Amino acid sequence: MISRLHYISQETDGKSHVQNIEEACKAGVDWVQLRIKNKTDDEILEIATLAKEVCKKYKAKLIINDHVHIAKKVKANGVHLGLTDMHPKEAREILGDRPIIGATANTWEDVERLAMEQIDYIGLGPFRETDTKSNLSPVLGLKGISAILNQMIIHDIFMPIIAIGGIQTEDVFDLQLSGCHGVAIASLINYADNKKETVNDIKYCLPDAEF
Repeated sequence: MISRLHYISQETDGKSHVQNIEEACKAGVDWVQLRIKNKTDDEILEIATLAKEVCKKYKAKLIINDHVHIAKKVKANGVHLGLTDMHPKEAREILGDRPIIGATANTWEDVERLAMEQIDYIGLGPFRETDTKSNLSPVLGLKGISAILNQMIIHDIFMPIIAIGGIQTEDVFDLQLSGCHGVAIASLINYADNKKETVNDIKYCLPDAEF
């Protein structure tokens, strides 16, 4: 089961990935993507090990961004692969059949190609510009995401689509109405004054989300 709300971890002022993950899980998040850039493999492994303990405590799934071997080592629930990361087929060979594999798409061609791979969901975006990612792909907006989802219907491609990139609470209803399975959120939760209230507001706009 692919969650409707994917939480993406960040380091913020005075708070580590693990601290922010614990706060997000306390607030009701049940799907955590650990996204770490610019650290060594040893540092990422250490953080991933702690993140796994937190997720286990709150019964949340842990997805590791990019680092397939680390995901396998800490027995994470799966990985999320960017456009320039390891090929999904190679990741599947390393991880086996059970772990979840998600992959990023920015165009209809990306979606069409990924639909042929053994993946479980697609992260489609960016919805709008965001400071959490460098080398950003072209912004899609609601119009671009809707157009790709329409192409999926025309071509009988059925794959959960998770919208990502600068999403605000007021965007969530329109995105799910367009056909998105769910949304991936980073800063909106990480910088929220009241994370539980923010998570509940997001879930309120998503069908079948558990409170």
